[in-house]
Amino acid sequence: MTLLKMLDCDLAGKRVLIRLDLNVPITNGRVTSDARIRAALPTIKSATAAGGRVMLMSHLGRPVEGQFEEQYSLAPVAVYLSNLFGADVPLVRSWLDGVNIEPGNACLCENVRFNEGEKRNDEALARRMAVLCDVYVMDAFGTAHRAQASTEGVARFAPLACAGPLLAAELDALGRALDNPARPMVAIVGGSKVSTKLTALESLGRIVDQLIPGGGIANTFLAAAGHKVGGSLVEQDLIPEARRLLEDARDQGNSIPLPSDVVVGREFSDSTEATVKRIEEIDDTDMILDIGPESSARFAQMMTEAGTCLWNGPMGVFEFDQFGEGTRAL
Repeated sequence: MTLLKMLDCDLAGKRVLIRLDLNVPITNGRVTSDARIRAALPTIKSATAAGGRVMLMSHLGRPVEGQFEEQYSLAPVAVYLSNLFGADVPLVRSWLDGVNIEPGNACLCENVRFNEGEKRNDEALARRMAVLCDVYVMDAFGTAHRAQASTEGVARFAPLACAGPLLAAELDALGRALDNPARPMVAIVGGSKVSTKLTALESLGRIVDQLIPGGGIANTFLAAAGHKVGGSLVEQDLIPEARRLLEDARDQGNSIPLPSDVVVGREFSDSTEATVKRIEEIDDTDMILDIGPESSARFAQMMTEAGTCLWNGPMGVFEFDQFGEGTRAL
């Protein structure tokens, strides 16, 4: 795949609009996991060092589109990023009408999902974003599968659109992995919803030897396999799709391994008690929030024996320490 890369572009004096994935967990106004911020830092430093007038944008959580909600503000991210960056990265609340930023500096635009039309890829909104910049940089691999105003729409209307270092590296690694993968090939697809990753699940299901679902996605597959999942996050309308994927994998001689034990809580909270249970022990009040130690060891062994591993998304609610061990173990 031939890509125009940000590192090959002249950014000096240019207005550079960079779409990042800064959707980090925040508790009581504080960032509790900075992995995504740290991953984006080299891109930001490279663009500012090149003399760009850098505007950063990202989503955070799932606010009601078009409405400002304090709990989904990127303000804590701006503070945290400023400390890491070593210079002020101010948060700009109203940015669609233009941002005044000097060469070599960066600012953070408020949550893109506060703008009506973001998720439906509204053309008018995408055009407003595009006129803000001379160069648009897509560097949010984790949201690249979503055709939204800040990810796909703006790229069509910007004077110049290119791939950031993170996106380029991920696509390069993915291309090498899919072109001639060493076998066996294992893919882990985690996250909350089957609906957001159905296409990836279908595509990977045809080429991998083992497809391991994690997070809320695994719950839907567990329900499709006939297991009780209590009060866990499940997409009931996609249970037939999950069942079809299980059957297709079996017919092709591949497998979709499901957890045999899980870590449950009574509520979705960082203070709820974590309890390890066998799948057959789940009751109506349980919420599955991580895979258990037996499943972690089994999946880890599959990864150890794999020639190629593809991983996207966590195995559980890793933002809560007591439900992060499955992800950490793998």
